[in-house]
Amino acid sequence: MVDSLKEVTKNKTKKPNLFQVLLLNDDFTTMEFVVEVLRRFFGKSNDAAHALMLKIHIEGEAVCGVYSHDVAQTKVSQVIDFSRKNDQPLMCVIREVRA
Repeated sequence: MVDSLKEVTKNKTKKPNLFQVLLLNDDFTTMEFVVEVLRRFFGKSNDAAHALMLKIHIEGEAVCGVYSHDVAQTKVSQVIDFSRKNDQPLMCVIREVRA
């Protein structure tokens, strides 16, 4: 009798890459508008939104959230569309999180 060996393979699923969504400072967008964007699109509390707005103002940019690529890209599109509809030049970008 021949012994048969079963080869067992385990598929390791790769975790999806994560992306930071950042707001960039400019000289024209009002601070109140940035706070509204942070509350509306990133679910920040009023206090957290004010703190993050100040960080953007002082440091030039700040991470508003970390998401999968699709969600991050959707957030960027929503923020830019909302900004343009309100005549604000606010810029929002994504940056891949390096492991």
